Amino acid sequence: MNSTQVKTSTSKSLLPFPVIVSAAGGDADAINYVLKYYGGYIAALSMRTLYDENGNPHLCIDDELRRRLETKLITNITKFRIA
Repeated sequence: MNSTQVKTSTSKSLLPFPVIVSAAGGDADAINYVLKYYGGYIAALSMRTLYDENGNPHLCIDDELRRRLETKLITNITKFRIA
């Protein structure tokens, strides 16, 4: 495989423009598609280090923070205007 094939096989494709337009218009299916698209990134931003009773660190997803980030994304999607 050459470097172009590796790049395209490991890189994530962009959101389709019709999905962006539909999500900005308030289409629930399109908004869910966008949330799923950014789900991994939101999960990575929501990671917190928690410590057990022995003081050992564990990485966990903070569900409250994840929900807040998803809500913020939905709010900004619906405010988005396409010129």
